[in-house]
Amino acid sequence: MAAYIPPRPMSLEATGLTQAFVTDSILRTLYTLHECTGHEVAARLALHFGNIIAPILEGLRREQAVEVKGQRGLGDGGYVYVLTEKGRRRAEEARSRTQYEGPAPVPLDTYVASVLAQRHHPDLTPAAVQAAFADLVLSPDLLDEVGAAVACGSSLFLFGPPGNGKTSIAERIAGLLGSPVYVPHALEVDGQVIKLFDPAIHEQVAEPASSAAGRDLRFVYIKRPLVVAGGELRLASLELLYNETGRYYEAPLQMKANLGMFLIDDFGRQTMRPHELLNRWIVPLEKRVDLLTLRSGKKIEIPFHELIVFSTNLDPQDLVDEAFLRRMKFKIYVGNPDEQQYREIFRRNCEQYGVPWDEAAFQHLLRRHYHAEGRPLRACHPRDILEQLTARARFRRITLRLSAELLDQVCRTYFVMYSRERAAR
Repeated sequence: MAAYIPPRPMSLEATGLTQAFVTDSILRTLYTLHECTGHEVAARLALHFGNIIAPILEGLRREQAVEVKGQRGLGDGGYVYVLTEKGRRRAEEARSRTQYEGPAPVPLDTYVASVLAQRHHPDLTPAAVQAAFADLVLSPDLLDEVGAAVACGSSLFLFGPPGNGKTSIAERIAGLLGSPVYVPHALEVDGQVIKLFDPAIHEQVAEPASSAAGRDLRFVYIKRPLVVAGGELRLASLELLYNETGRYYEAPLQMKANLGMFLIDDFGRQTMRPHELLNRWIVPLEKRVDLLTLRSGKKIEIPFHELIVFSTNLDPQDLVDEAFLRRMKFKIYVGNPDEQQYREIFRRNCEQYGVPWDEAAFQHLLRRHYHAEGRPLRACHPRDILEQLTARARFRRITLRLSAELLDQVCRTYFVMYSRERAAR
């Protein structure tokens, strides 16, 4: 499939917006900036000056809603515009409808077309998956299962004991989803604005010069998004949120995740019951569309093309029924590392923290604090233990090293039950 580049609209009709909507946007811009050139208005709205902005500004000038105060630069685009009293009243009326400012929105159908044009299943190889997870110590079987799920484009369930990297695995999956994509700053539906681009989620990247020159500037070029929501997730976060002050909508999380990945971390820890959250996904997972409702009651259909990942420490069968598990094509168990994997994780963390490796001290840790206690190995333990070890060495002003003595001191405060002797005290 050829790379998608949103074409630049060279006429008002091509923007998909009405003249009244663009006129209101110009008036709001002048109201906020007090004075600006025609070129600055066009840049602010991300629309062509000569073909779209200039004719509307000239019309406002004839209607005595704006006037030219001076000139900065050559040509008509250098004229400095200000609102007249009449124009100020019209701008206030425009602000009563919405106070959204910034790049002009794109119509809903333009957004839908952009999502459908950029969806794809990545052409993955085992080598690409191994490279993406090179910093994690995972079994070949687990990597094969993850790679198959991503290549399939199917949603998946990551489950297993806590502390073994489910979240880390999910975050690295996002890097396998493909090349960057274009998303619009905002959408327009029946004169209402839905803000989509979120700099806290969407990471802009440099785009090829060949595509930047003639594309629709209302779009932003971003890495495929990764949206992460944990125990704080509420059902309201999955619906359009109306900003009463600004009089525009904020896109829900799953809409911001389109063409990327939506990770629901700590599934089962949310304030709502698991089945309430899962029921919200039945239609999107099956139909690849999501229904959102405007305050007017009108329902709009939004594409749902993203990898949705549930990550939980709980048993999935205790959270969801068989019907929903059937819809999740891949259920991947992330278990405890074996001793060889645990040793490799510990060794890598020692390198990261600058702690010289000591095989005898490591074997002492295994015998005393795992074998003797019947304690399971967890992938997060090496990082946590070494963080405490380096803090103790720094506090006591002693040489940083891996020793049985320091490991015993750390484990005494890290593990809840250090030993049977301590439990008896």
